[in-house]
Amino acid sequence: MNIPIWPGSSSFTSASASFYGGSTTIRPTPFGYYDSDATFKIEADKVADWCARKLGYPIMEVELQDINLFAALEEAVTEFSTQVNMNNAKDYMLTLQGTPASNNLSQRVVTPNLGRTISLAKQYGTEVGSGGDVDYKKGYIETSENVSEYDLDMLWANVSESGASIEIKRVFHEVTPAITRYFDPYVGTGAGTQQMLDSFGWGSYSPSVSFMVMPLYADLLRMQAIEMNDMIRKSTYSFEIRNNKLRLFPIPEEGAIVWFEYILTSERNNPLKAPTGSISDLSNVPYSRISFTNIKDIGLQWIYKYALATSKEMLGLVRGKYSTVPIPGSEMTLNGADLIAQGREDKTTLITELTTLLQSMTRQGQMEQETAIATALSTQLSKVPLYIYVK
Repeated sequence: MNIPIWPGSSSFTSASASFYGGSTTIRPTPFGYYDSDATFKIEADKVADWCARKLGYPIMEVELQDINLFAALEEAVTEFSTQVNMNNAKDYMLTLQGTPASNNLSQRVVTPNLGRTISLAKQYGTEVGSGGDVDYKKGYIETSENVSEYDLDMLWANVSESGASIEIKRVFHEVTPAITRYFDPYVGTGAGTQQMLDSFGWGSYSPSVSFMVMPLYADLLRMQAIEMNDMIRKSTYSFEIRNNKLRLFPIPEEGAIVWFEYILTSERNNPLKAPTGSISDLSNVPYSRISFTNIKDIGLQWIYKYALATSKEMLGLVRGKYSTVPIPGSEMTLNGADLIAQGREDKTTLITELTTLLQSMTRQGQMEQETAIATALSTQLSKVPLYIYVK
């Protein structure tokens, strides 16, 4: 059986291979991702020749064709591009999530922002009424004499929201604010204030506030006293609400209108607020394969090594088909298993090294490095003697 071997040279443009006495023209690489890349065309033949020599050619026959070595190079470039893009997507996912998936992010600088963080925080703002992304709606009921309990689902949701579930956020049923029943301290017309001013000898002056301004905590204490008086000594305005059933205190003595604010629970619970076509997860982050021409020295060296490791694995699989080959008077044992193990180990090591390097280049990794540098610099500067200036 005539097993095709490396002929000693290759031509990426023609890419023809002989199989068992026949000749078949095959596409240079399986996927053709970089077939039109001018730099890839030049490097492909060089990498194929380098891999063949590293595998023992010309001292040993290499049972691989040019298309096998081209495929190894294509896989190496694709793997490098995938690792870089995957690391970038992970680092910027919080910023990218929810943005249009139509933009090509490959080899573009992504500026981090607080957009997604604020969007997450808005959910809390919705609950406490200090912002958020859910509209507050207003409704009202008409109270009746001597009736304290009102079903807001029946009176409002079923009528105005077609039976949709609502959640009450605020009820406008409050006593008149204490400040409106407490005189303005800057006027100084109250009897208590006048008596106090007289005791200081300022009563004959006009206006009295030109000489004294009461501290603000006095206003707060007075308003608190008024509110506590209303709560304990009188049946002050208040309410309780359970399951959208509103109970008013004190019991209304006449008909009136009570306003309230509410949200639709369907809007608050809707998880699909981002527009269709937005980035949702790692699967649709718009990172495309990096152009081979744009990859520089650090990436090229990694790609060459990965292509060699893949070539080792392929050669091991080929040689592993026949563990021994008969020769005149004896037989020869092939090293297929060793090549497979070494090739896979080299690939794992290369990916681990690249992953570690990429993780150190993330925003978190760079900030940790800057912190370490600042700490070391501070330690060094602390050893520098300070000058003593004497006049």
